[in-house]
Amino acid sequence: MPLLLRGHLQPVVDPSPLENPRNAAHAWRHFRWMMKIVAAITALAVLAAMLFIYSQNGFASITLYIAAALGVTFSMLLTGALMGLLFLSSGTGHDEAVEDPSPEEWRDQGPGRRR
Repeated sequence: MPLLLRGHLQPVVDPSPLENPRNAAHAWRHFRWMMKIVAAITALAVLAAMLFIYSQNGFASITLYIAAALGVTFSMLLTGALMGLLFLSSGTGHDEAVEDPSPEEWRDQGPGRRR
């Protein structure tokens, strides 16, 4: 349900293309595919980090390896998820559904004169 201005029946924002179940299913399927690729790259990065730590320190404390693996994994998966959501939002037209008028347009249009 779009937001409505007080006392007016005109929606504030256009409906998002993601409100269509078919578009949403396609977008989330694409997002899950991207996250599988990010997870595979993350696994390779963790392996590379472990090999690098081993080459520099040899057999060090297990805590060092656990902390490094968790740090690399968390940062790469979080970055991948946020970038994936950004691409999902932009690629589906969800961003275009938001109207962000400038202060001058806001003042000129007024609540009763929109659209």
